[in-house]
Formats: sequence, structure tokens, C-alpha cells
Amino acid sequence: MAKKKPSKQGSNTIAKNKTARFEFAISDEYEAGLELQGWEVKAIRSGKVNISESYVFLRNGEAFISGVQITPLNAASTHVVADPTRTRKLLLNRREIDKLLGAVNRDGETIVALTMYWKGSWVKLKVGTAKGKKLHDKRADSKDRDWQRDKARIMKNSMR
Repeated sequence: MAKKKPSKQGSNTIAKNKTARFEFAISDEYEAGLELQGWEVKAIRSGKVNISESYVFLRNGEAFISGVQITPLNAASTHVVADPTRTRKLLLNRREIDKLLGAVNRDGETIVALTMYWKGSWVKLKVGTAKGKKLHDKRADSKDRDWQRDKARIMKNSMR
């Protein structure tokens, strides 16, 4: 009986929106599926995706994401017209959509795409409800991050 090779454990993160946590204070996070076409999945597998300019909106009780840049591959199918910035539908439960709708309408929050990752063979998108940060909040976060880095360096050197 042949032994099964262990599957290589790589990072399942496809793309991150690094500016989202700097620009916004994230309150709740939700995991959403994406309605994709075949050429988009192939392009995502090769890493040709950018979610930094994307935004999520709700219309007719459904969630959509716009501004996701998926660059089509050169070897993509010739009979499919590839639109790299088309609006894609997010797959969420009714309860999650209602929570998002309440946060947007009642609390004045926005919905931001945080990360795109693989979960098995499915592409998932982590979205969060967020409020915009003021300039002094961004400065405080930057100062705190610098202090944490310096503190770790000091502790590392003091242990020697």
C-alpha cells in the first residue's frame, strides 16, 4: 500500500486590502462567497487580482462588490468577453445581509472588502462594516504600532 504524499501547506490568502484597516475602524466581519466566471477563477489562481479599490453595496436585498480588478489571462478563452472590473454578486445569508443593511442605514457605516482567500476550492471574501477614521486616530495607530515594534526590539535585546 503506497503512502499518500502530504499536501503542501501554502498560504490561502489571495489578496489583502492593507489600507482598509488604516483608513477605517472595522467593527464586524463577515465571510462571503463570490459569484465568479471560469476565466476569473483561472486568473485568481495565478494571482492577478486587486481588491484595494473595491467597495461593497447593497441593492434589492442583495450584496454586490464593485471595483475588484481581476486581470484576464492571455490564454483566456476567445469566445468570452472578459470584463476585468465587472460588478460581482456576493453570496451571503439573508440574516447577514439584514445585519449589513442595518449597519449601513442606521449607523452610517460602510462595507469594506478586507481579504480574499481560498477555502477549499472556493474563493471567499472577508468583508467588514467600518467607520472612517479621523486623522488623529490614524496618527495614534501609527504611533502605537511604532511603539510595539520598539518594545519588541528592546525586549529581544534585553533577553541576551
